Amino acid sequence: MDYNNLKIPDHVGIIVDGNGRWAEARKLSRSIGHKAGAKNLEKLTRYAISKGIKVLSLYVFSTENFKRSKEEVDYLMNLFITTFKKSNKKYAKENIKVVFSGREDRLSSDVIKTMNEMMEMTKNNTGGIVNFCLNYGGHSELIDACKKISQDVNNKVLDIDDLNEEIFPKYLYNDLPPIDLLIRTGGEYRISNFMLWHLSYAEFYFTPTYFPGFGYDEFDQAILDYTKRDRRFGGINYENKNN
Repeated sequence: MDYNNLKIPDHVGIIVDGNGRWAEARKLSRSIGHKAGAKNLEKLTRYAISKGIKVLSLYVFSTENFKRSKEEVDYLMNLFITTFKKSNKKYAKENIKVVFSGREDRLSSDVIKTMNEMMEMTKNNTGGIVNFCLNYGGHSELIDACKKISQDVNNKVLDIDDLNEEIFPKYLYNDLPPIDLLIRTGGEYRISNFMLWHLSYAEFYFTPTYFPGFGYDEFDQAILDYTKRDRRFGGINYENKNN
């Protein structure tokens, strides 16, 4: 696909869904599905950034996912460590900055150590940002932001009357631009507590394709679909809202 003729969103969010069901449909273990999803995630992430997307936020593990069996959670945590270590040098080489959104509580020291190493190695990169949402919940992010604001108000760092929509995002896990396009794989039609602040005016693209099968072609289709959208903010066409 010729990306020169497409409207490229600055910030794309992907709710990574369907790894387990992809495996079950093939009579394989759910762990095989997660492994296939991790492999596809690395390829798709680098592809998206290479096409001009500035920020890619990936919902890879929610706060609610800890309700899954201990065996599956442990497997996923070890998979995160292995995958992050494997892809670390690739992101650094391709000038991609990696950040993480979510709470560190309930994450093992090994997972946190791997995350910190990845952020440190890529912190000065300027070719695009990949935001992994791990142990993430939209409600938790807003609550944690309010706690930070309260501390700054009490410490006289912030006057509560100065708080506005430009300042508030700086208290979120990462100060990122609004999401332009949200993609959810796996056939579900909900946002599942994902980046609630950033999704205010996002365009949604839902697909029944399970994530391990969501390749370059369908990602391109999502961008093509986004290109055809007439984005409006309060009835004002997005492209003309500043004219």
